[in-house]
Formats: sequence, structure tokens, C-alpha cells
Amino acid sequence: MTSELSRMTDAITPWAIRVVATLRVADRLADGPLPVGELAGQVGADQDALLRVLRYLVHFGLFTESAAGTFGLTPLGEGLRDDHPSGRRGWLDLDGVAGRIDLAFTGLLHTVRTGRPAYPEVHGRPFWTDLAQNEHLAASFDALMAGHASWFAQVATAYDWSGTRTVVDVGGGTGELLIALLEEVSHLKGTVVDVPATAKAARDHIAKAGLAERCEVVEGDFFDALPPGADRYLLSNVLHDWDDENAIAILRRCAEAAGPNGAVLLVEELADEEATGLDIARMDLRMFVLTGGKERSAAEFGTLAAEVGLRTGTVTPTPSGHTIIELRPDE
Repeated sequence: MTSELSRMTDAITPWAIRVVATLRVADRLADGPLPVGELAGQVGADQDALLRVLRYLVHFGLFTESAAGTFGLTPLGEGLRDDHPSGRRGWLDLDGVAGRIDLAFTGLLHTVRTGRPAYPEVHGRPFWTDLAQNEHLAASFDALMAGHASWFAQVATAYDWSGTRTVVDVGGGTGELLIALLEEVSHLKGTVVDVPATAKAARDHIAKAGLAERCEVVEGDFFDALPPGADRYLLSNVLHDWDDENAIAILRRCAEAAGPNGAVLLVEELADEEATGLDIARMDLRMFVLTGGKERSAAEFGTLAAEVGLRTGTVTPTPSGHTIIELRPDE
């Protein structure tokens, strides 16, 4: 029991791993072991400090020390490479938005005591304001969101798009989900709506995919009026970023734009009623600390939808664990 509690409460290991991930140590060791002095020079670190961190992480199977001060990469450590399929390194990068998200958890006690997100308390301004005022953080965030592409194709194949001609991806980021959708469903045309900096990146991605003729990009905010008259309005991993009041406001804008003949599609990982799943519970706590958002069950999404005159239609699970919830105007 004591050793298990020690493992759960250890703060050194998570930060040591994040440090070597941020310095891209695994990338430098991809071609074979290196002496710590040479490695420190390549990653811009103090030699003695890096030596201590690597020797510590050897005990966790991430690195090997084959001779005094010469370190190599293990199969487990391969997961820290920037080009690893898991995309994990970006989520550990202390110089990017993920690092600021992690640091926000130093304010978890504030969140528990007040019921308010810790991010503004720790960093001095709300999460979305921080992104809007820092291009590096915004680009880092967009890159992390685009990294979800492994399950985007599942959204395209799981839902029945036969009666749909136009889709608006609301808060669609750099366009990766809509690109996957248009590539899979040839008759669709689409629109990405996002803030100006992200919209610019979306235009570039869509053009590179050869889809500029079938997809436009609109600079906008989902709290404002959206392009009207499309068949479907897609909200993918958007509502969990927000508390109920703001989630209802976003849904209201989508419902207004969809009108009586359109529908809103939510793509979210669903919480069960007790929120007992570890992954969901972890994400729920992360969203609370970050923005005041939360993970929700299908019933909870239905309750929010009813506030803006929408009702739940089809509910379609995907292999990734994400679920597509169709919301239609209440008759």
C-alpha cells in the first residue's frame, strides 16, 4: 500500500520525463547512444544536470547507460520521439501549450476551494485569452488538436452522410476533421469556422489537401452568428471545453444557423452517469482546471440541447470511443 501510494504521489518522475521530452533527448538518441556531454551540447542543457535526470530515468526503463555517462534509448523511450505515431511528445512539451496546461494543476486546490478554473489563477488570464494573445501557444494548441487525426476518418465512416450536402465544422481548428470527411464522402462540401490565426492555418491545410474548391474557411467565433443554411453543423470536442451556460450559448448559435431543416452533430467522448471511467474522469478534471468545462453523458447533452429547442436523434458510437450525437429541431 505504501509503495503504491508513493508511486501515485511522486512528482519528480512526471516532470523529469517532461524535461527530456521538451529537450527532444529521444530524437538525439534515435541513431544510437551518445556521451552525456555531446548530448547536452546538442539539446542545450547543463551536462551535470542532464546526467542526473537521465540516470534517474534509467530506473524507469526509458534510457540505458551502457558506459559511464553514455546513454541510449529503450523501446519504451522511443515513445518520446517527436515522430512516434502516438504523438505523445507534444503533450509533454513544457515549452508548448501542454506545459502550461500541466502547470495549471498547481492551482487545483484553488479550483476545489472555489469551483473556478485554476488556469487564470496560475497564468494570470483565462486559457482562451492566453491563446489569443500568444501565437506560439495557439500554434502549439492547433498542432495538438490536429494530432487527433487518427480517429477523424471514423467520424466520416460511422455516420450516414447520404442525405447531407453541406457541413459547417464549428471551431474546426486547422481543418483536419473536415478534410478527412470530404476525402471520404465525395459529394460533401464544407466550411470551417474558427478564429483568424487558426483559420489561416486551415486554409493552408485545405489547399494542400486539394480541397479548396469544396471547402471554404470563415473567420469567426462560435458565440457569434454562424454561416446559415447548411445541412449539418459539426461540434467536435468543443462543448467539453465549456461550462453549461457557455455550451448552451454555442448550441444556440448552431441551432439558429441550422434552422428547421438542419441538424447539429456533437462528437464527444461520453461520461457515464457516475463518471467512473479513469480516462473520462481524468479529462473531466483537466477541463475543469483548464476552462471550467466538463465531460458529459448523452443525457446531459440532451438536456443542454433542449434549452435551445433541439432533441437527440441518432447516437452513433465509433471505435475510438467518440460518439456522434445528432441533434435535430424539436417538432
